[in-house]
Amino acid sequence: MSNRRNFIKGTALGALGALLLPKLSDLKSSKKNPSSSPGLPVVISTWNHGLPANDAAMEVLMNGGKSIDAVEKGAMVPEADPESMSVGYGGLPDRDGHLTLDACIMDHNGNCGAVSYLEHIKHPISVARKVMDDTPHVMLSGKGALDFALSKGFEKEDLLTESARQKWQEWKVESKYQPIVNVENHDTIGLLAIDKNGDISGACTTSGLSWKMHGRVGDSPIIGAGMFVDNEVGGCCATGMGEAVMKTLGSFLVVELMRQGASPQEACEQAIARITKNQNYKDMQIGYLAINKKGEHGAYAVHPWFNYALHQNGKNELIDSPSFLG
Repeated sequence: MSNRRNFIKGTALGALGALLLPKLSDLKSSKKNPSSSPGLPVVISTWNHGLPANDAAMEVLMNGGKSIDAVEKGAMVPEADPESMSVGYGGLPDRDGHLTLDACIMDHNGNCGAVSYLEHIKHPISVARKVMDDTPHVMLSGKGALDFALSKGFEKEDLLTESARQKWQEWKVESKYQPIVNVENHDTIGLLAIDKNGDISGACTTSGLSWKMHGRVGDSPIIGAGMFVDNEVGGCCATGMGEAVMKTLGSFLVVELMRQGASPQEACEQAIARITKNQNYKDMQIGYLAINKKGEHGAYAVHPWFNYALHQNGKNELIDSPSFLG
């Protein structure tokens, strides 16, 4: 059934590429490029909770596992961590006190699955995997996603921790919603992995913006926005203000730029340039991570203090990303 969900890669893109994408000569790479040390297997993920996620994913890869299993296993780590207040269990709720979760996953064949507006399930990434593997669909949402998860044996839980509940009670005193630059507000985890066979997969999971309007869904479950992979080219994942990423289909854009010959670093920088050119970017953070088939990587953000975890050549380290604003 997976073949029925093979994500369609429109052949027209090749013909339109020259019209839709900037010339490579127009791409200006940052002088502060992240170190790029090709080597397989590799795992890269957003923020400091990416370090333990990388460890879990790399264990799968070093044992000969597939990249799709690695990114799922990695994403499950912050999802189950009550100290991670923007991913899964322990995440901060919406303005009405509901903790709603979004996730997507994509394999090297272009198969993908996603869930949005999901409540009460600790591992939305695994539900997304089930959507990919066991249904003819790409995304399930809300009660339908919950019903599906329960039918697959997932346990219904109260994921709102006392700490998150207390923060929500404190916020309600003023009930002031300002989705401004703030890592606690939107530090999604996105992961990309290349296994020993050279196959690429990606995953993205989040509890979304804290204090968001009930029903809001961000970029994280949207293939092409929060995450996208193409096994012939590479992959990208996003973090930060989802609305800005959705408006530019940022992850798809990064991969298409790499298809046209850009390095991962150049592609991330050009995708951020699309945002800073047309959107009010000064009060929001967006960061992109990308890898290509060689295992080279790139990272770029609007503001500083975006960091990412890279597990490659036997070393798992946290790296500060260069940014548009100093």
